Amino acid sequence: MPQPTSTPKNIDGYDIAFRVLLGALAVAVPLTNLAWLGGNVTAWATDSTTSAPYQPVQALLHPEQLWPDTGETSLLIGARILPIAVLLTLGLGAALLWKRHKGSGSGRKKIAGMATPKDIEPLMSKAITAKARSLRPSLKDTKHINASDTGILLGNLQGTKHEVRMGYEDVAVAIMAPRSGKTTSLAIPSILAAPGPVLLTSNKAAGDAYTATIEARSAVGRTWSMDPQQIAHAERAMWWNPLAGAKTLDGANRLAGHFLAASVDASQQGDFWSKAGSNILSQLFLAAALDERPITDVMAWLAFPADRTPLDILRDHGHAAVAAQLKGTVEGPPETRDGIYETARQYAAALLNSGIAAWVTPQKDAEEFKPSEFVTSKDTLYLLSKDGGGGASALIAACADSVMRAATAQAERAGGRLDPPMLAILDEAANVCKISDLPDLYSHLGSRGIIPITILQSYRQGQKVWGDTGMDAMWSASTIKVIGSGIDDPDFADKLSRLIGDHDVETTSTSTSDSGKSTSVSMRQERILPADAIRALPKGTAIALATGMRVAMLDLCPWYKEPGADKLSAASKRASDAITQRAIDKGDFGLAA
Repeated sequence: MPQPTSTPKNIDGYDIAFRVLLGALAVAVPLTNLAWLGGNVTAWATDSTTSAPYQPVQALLHPEQLWPDTGETSLLIGARILPIAVLLTLGLGAALLWKRHKGSGSGRKKIAGMATPKDIEPLMSKAITAKARSLRPSLKDTKHINASDTGILLGNLQGTKHEVRMGYEDVAVAIMAPRSGKTTSLAIPSILAAPGPVLLTSNKAAGDAYTATIEARSAVGRTWSMDPQQIAHAERAMWWNPLAGAKTLDGANRLAGHFLAASVDASQQGDFWSKAGSNILSQLFLAAALDERPITDVMAWLAFPADRTPLDILRDHGHAAVAAQLKGTVEGPPETRDGIYETARQYAAALLNSGIAAWVTPQKDAEEFKPSEFVTSKDTLYLLSKDGGGGASALIAACADSVMRAATAQAERAGGRLDPPMLAILDEAANVCKISDLPDLYSHLGSRGIIPITILQSYRQGQKVWGDTGMDAMWSASTIKVIGSGIDDPDFADKLSRLIGDHDVETTSTSTSDSGKSTSVSMRQERILPADAIRALPKGTAIALATGMRVAMLDLCPWYKEPGADKLSAASKRASDAITQRAIDKGDFGLAA
């Protein structure tokens, strides 16, 4: 019986011989031509003879026959050593260029099917700069625009030096696990480069965005720190009036909504006690605001439901219907009334803490923070609160909300947009900045020059705060979505995989028969990034999804690898040391750590 295995061996042998021949020609052709060129240059340089006829092989093998009057040593250098050196240099340069082109400079293999620079051209330097000119009148006639004025750096397109930026009309959601670069590569660089006012929410101080940026931002404008729970042990140099925007029923409802959201999850906010407790807070906030009382008076009214002061205030200011609702609750069944009031007391319990209340009531030794003035400055507002801060985190959310609403009003007065834009980094938003209607705000903030970046640890974390519908709305409204490493939710990973899509993969199959070996090539589709690959994203990389563009893989750019990092590191250490010293001075060693 014939053995077909000999045929494949012959075919493989021919294939190898052909490749060897091509390699030899690739070396021989340029080398012989370089030898002929080098010999002529040597002859001209030594004035020994005229140029030789074009005989490149002869020039390499027997240069003395073409240039008999030229010295042997000169020909050795010019026609042999020099051409070999030039060829090796050219080969090395070509190899380095190829390596760079293939993206091996990042140390990671490029992923087939992901975006190329052409695919995300609107996020690249030229397009983003042109867009900035159209969005910001102050830049229209500027000859050279700094990169930081054009947009927020997200990272470099993987394996390249092409910067990818979101513009100052984009709104973003970043889902990144702890220690995946959300602070070092997104929050801190964005704050440092921001051209206008900056708002940051966080639940950490030492070694975080607060300490890394506070000194640099103080050189740009004033830095305000609202730290009711003394995370940074910041001196109380400011106070903010949460009732300033509660002089209408809508404003009072928004303020009460922040206390509700800080206390219960989205799934529980619709039950009777939650709604009733929120309504009582809203009515009492409105009464206190109308009478220009401090917010702490609300706690006194909650302690004594029979106090008719809020009823009289509401009637005197023309809110008879609200007063009637409040009276109906007060005069209702005692067990129902007591349950409603107790619910409201729990929501606002943080106001009983004099240390927390001092940040939101008039203080003679501190300046009032006014959002309407902040949004036209280049100041920075740091809003700090602990995870699960309850009423304290409600004040943080309310302050952030008031700033964004003031920015919206200012943008409308300025013709539609803020210039320079305001950056709102809502880090740990699901813990310390639970603005109930944030998903709805996303639909128009970007068009006002208000750029929110909501940073979450997981998609489910957002669902817990805003519910499935709310989180889906925020996800859909975000023009930029950044996904970092550490995605362990299988459903979300699969959703991302489907969004990233499929690509064609060439499949080669080989069969062997009596007549020899045959090879066929076919195409099949497979996921660009399957769910397990998304889960295994290495630290330092992120996926960027921009509206209307192919998904891009990014190399993140942490601030400590950028120019000037040494100065920033020293400033961050000074700020961290100052926090520790303040904690020691207070005897609060636990928080200092």
